[in-house]
Amino acid sequence: MLKKRSLTIVGIFVAILVIFFVAKTASLYPFLFQLVFSRGVNLKQTDNRINILILGIGGGSHEGPNLTDTIIFASLDPESNKVTLVSIPRDLWVPDLTNSIKKINSAYSEGESIRKGGGLRLAEAAVNQITGQSIDYGVRIDFSGFVKAVDIIGGLDINVDNAFDDYQYPIDGKELDTCGHTPEEIQVLATDSAEQAVLDFSCRYKHIHFDKGLSHMDGETALEFVRSRHASQAAEASDFARSKRQEKVIKAFKDKVLSAQTLINPGKIISLYTVLQGSIDTDIKQDEFDDFIRLATKMRNAKIQSVVIDAGDEQTQRPGLLINPPISSDYNYAWTLIPRVGNGNFSEIQSYISCEIAKGNCSVLSKP
Repeated sequence: MLKKRSLTIVGIFVAILVIFFVAKTASLYPFLFQLVFSRGVNLKQTDNRINILILGIGGGSHEGPNLTDTIIFASLDPESNKVTLVSIPRDLWVPDLTNSIKKINSAYSEGESIRKGGGLRLAEAAVNQITGQSIDYGVRIDFSGFVKAVDIIGGLDINVDNAFDDYQYPIDGKELDTCGHTPEEIQVLATDSAEQAVLDFSCRYKHIHFDKGLSHMDGETALEFVRSRHASQAAEASDFARSKRQEKVIKAFKDKVLSAQTLINPGKIISLYTVLQGSIDTDIKQDEFDDFIRLATKMRNAKIQSVVIDAGDEQTQRPGLLINPPISSDYNYAWTLIPRVGNGNFSEIQSYISCEIAKGNCSVLSKP
């Protein structure tokens, strides 16, 4: 369940804050001066830790543009120089949500539909219920802005661990395409299985392929690499593998944004700021940005541990904390995940996360 990595999605968060802060200072030198000589960090904390919720949305023309494709709870401990990251699956059922979907990935969208700016508040409340941890700050990133940002910095060099194909990658703007079917035919096809539905509406999908080894990716290719969910090769078909791919891209993005060739280029910084300012929703106050940069500098060599909350892996006999219940009216006939100890009972998940934050390397029992 636990896998250590050198850098994670926090990298993109830090990189974006660097862009915002440097662009607003209008000069690189005062920024560097503060990093070197100002050591105070004044941020909200919970038990001497800073807890951040990081969300990623499709945005743009995607179906359900405010549904969160990526949900990560990050707990930073400056004193022990440790960062714990918890990946929460988007299909996790949260009974207390009032919409018909009730999956955790709908919380931000539901909050925004109630009132502008309510998305982060509701998402933070839902993740607090799941993890049992207070959320000090939240940030939502629009993937369309990420694509443009990657192109501005000249693309990313990513080492692909395994070659894979995905024949079900959704095409932007075609999520609701009828593929030539009449309304009567669509009503009949609605009862087909998920596998058959892909064949029925093949015009909505495209085939993507990645070769093993070093690959230079533009923004769109990098996004396809991290969002692919239906790899035909087992090694890349799980959410665990997808999380690993995300971290590779985010590390490369963070390193390139914080590289000298980017930071000393005012035109590139301004372009990045312009693109990203419309792609971010956060409850971080503007006067706290520089504190986050100092925090990131202080924790540059922090011990990073990534935790994935999932249903485990039968092939490797790795136990999980979630199960996939039968599709029924109880879950609005949707494919979903629930805690293995019972729908809406997050106590086991909360205990596990608390253990990981406090000690690390905690085990999941084969049976609850």
